[in-house]
Amino acid sequence: MTSPIRVLLADDENLIRTALVQLLGLEPDLAVVAEAATGDEALAMAVKHAVDVAVLDLQMPGPDGIAVAEQLAGRLPGCGVVIVTSHGRPGHLKRALGAGVRGFLPKTTSAVTLAEVVRKVHAGGRHVDPELAAEAIAAGDSPLTPREADVLELAADGAPVDEIAERAALSPGTVRNYLSSAVIKLGAANRHDAAATARRMGWI
Repeated sequence: MTSPIRVLLADDENLIRTALVQLLGLEPDLAVVAEAATGDEALAMAVKHAVDVAVLDLQMPGPDGIAVAEQLAGRLPGCGVVIVTSHGRPGHLKRALGAGVRGFLPKTTSAVTLAEVVRKVHAGGRHVDPELAAEAIAAGDSPLTPREADVLELAADGAPVDEIAERAALSPGTVRNYLSSAVIKLGAANRHDAAATARRMGWI
């Protein structure tokens, strides 16, 4: 008899994680050998238990699911990664695929589908939710440069220009230039509007 697929489940919402552990545990060929509630925990547990597939929530405390996937690619190359998210934004999907993630699903997915995707990813396949894929294609690529995105992200919580300049190690004038360029590119009314648009699209 072949060994079951060793799975890590990481989600900071206890109720969701517990339910998924129980549901996947009903599958005879899957074994949930580790759980985590944060990105750091997920990385440590995946490596410790040498899991075959890591099912990661996109948004967790600490490094997010995509950042964990990037680190796993180096530390546990044989591990397949599936991201589940309630925020299926186009930019997130592109970031995930760039990080080597092979499964990308909304949290509304059934446990049966999740189990099938875990098997598919373990076998070297790929599965992206069709609706999320269609949205990502329709949205196109981010018009922002990496530096504009960084500065806009720092501006998203309403920080003043001087504080953003200090945190980004740039001059206030350069920060203003990046912000005004981002506002123009996104057709926004101001930097707060631009940050909201970029966040909605998953570009920051």
